[in-house]
Amino acid sequence: MKKSPKLLSGTFFRFFVCCMAVSAYPISSAFTQEVVEYGTDVTLPQPMATPSATKLSKVVGWPEGQKPTAPEGYRVVKFADKLNSPRWIYQAPNGDIFVSEARTVKRGAERIKDLVSGKAKSRNENLAVSSHQIILLRDTDGDAKPDLQRVYLDGLNQPFGMLVLGDYFYVANTDGLWRFPYDPEASSIVAEGEKLLALPAGGYNNHWTRNIVANADGSKIYISVGSGSNVGENGMEHEVRRANIIEVAPDGTGERIFASGLRNPVGMDWEPQSGVLWTAVNERDELGDALVPDYITAVQEGGFYGWPYAYWGKHPDPNWKGQHEDLVAKSIVPDYALGSHTASLGLAFSKHEGFRSGAYIGQHGSWNRSELVGYKVVYVPFDNGKPTGMPEDFLSGFIADAEKGEVYGRPVGVTFAQQGYLLVTDDAANTIWAVVPE
Repeated sequence: MKKSPKLLSGTFFRFFVCCMAVSAYPISSAFTQEVVEYGTDVTLPQPMATPSATKLSKVVGWPEGQKPTAPEGYRVVKFADKLNSPRWIYQAPNGDIFVSEARTVKRGAERIKDLVSGKAKSRNENLAVSSHQIILLRDTDGDAKPDLQRVYLDGLNQPFGMLVLGDYFYVANTDGLWRFPYDPEASSIVAEGEKLLALPAGGYNNHWTRNIVANADGSKIYISVGSGSNVGENGMEHEVRRANIIEVAPDGTGERIFASGLRNPVGMDWEPQSGVLWTAVNERDELGDALVPDYITAVQEGGFYGWPYAYWGKHPDPNWKGQHEDLVAKSIVPDYALGSHTASLGLAFSKHEGFRSGAYIGQHGSWNRSELVGYKVVYVPFDNGKPTGMPEDFLSGFIADAEKGEVYGRPVGVTFAQQGYLLVTDDAANTIWAVVPE
């Protein structure tokens, strides 16, 4: 059995890999090629063409009256505030908006270690307690302001994905899929839930999120489960059922791996023209500024997307050099690159008038890059079910001072409301923004 790599650490590791890159490739190809890390046709540098940098953001909050910037023809409204890390957002068939409140959970020595190593995603990370609950926001008159805001369901464990299917309200906790009796007229759930499926949890808690979507006829549920590490450095025996999208029946039976090798798949949505499932994937760290691009991709049934042995198709990861070459050879090239370390998490396809057809992606923002990237919502045009062109800023202005690393907030989840506006969660500012066509 092949053992997991023992990753070198710190300055020595970075120096070592840089030297290997120089010796293996001409300087012109390793360092002077034009790097393209966005779109459908990428050109990537060699690993460690630049050092693995750490630049943590500091959330300073939105000044009174200030808000993100949308393109001409849209206005931005503060839909809801005074939340506790509103991480993900979902609209039920009856128009109710549900928001899961949860955050990365790290304590004591683990928290200090992440700050020193740079693996904390911001200087504010985990300064508050996770509320482990779901909030109901009900906008009955369509004015982009909820008439009701209250706790809908609590006592959960890092809840994330939500789904209404039939007579049940499904919740993806970090460690399991649950369902509860659902009444569309009710404003809370007090009934006991049923745990349908245990999910792997623990380890690298930055990948605690578990998203869920159902197919068109409601016969299958798809669950995204991120990896338990950066590149399998703790041993692949700790990655069983992780870095995958899992398919189950609505009662939790019939589990199978629908797609694998996806380091941290988070956003999932169905492309409206083709009916194909797409996902937004958070790629690996510590290979340099321009590696590895986060991406969105159509999810091929049975497909393997490379993690941890390869990235962006058949590029072998240097931490696994010479190992699992059969898996490297079968690794699928993702459909569309969104930039390295942008933390592209949210994904929603437009199905509404007033918004151009295509994908809208929430980018939570970088930590493992010398300059801040991400921290915005981008739009990717689609034509005949395929992405085209370059990403465009759709909701920006989250960076307060790039040099100081100060940000007002961090966008995450995105969803289109039946009322005709786009909702964006800002978990760092405890706010939800609505982008409304004028």
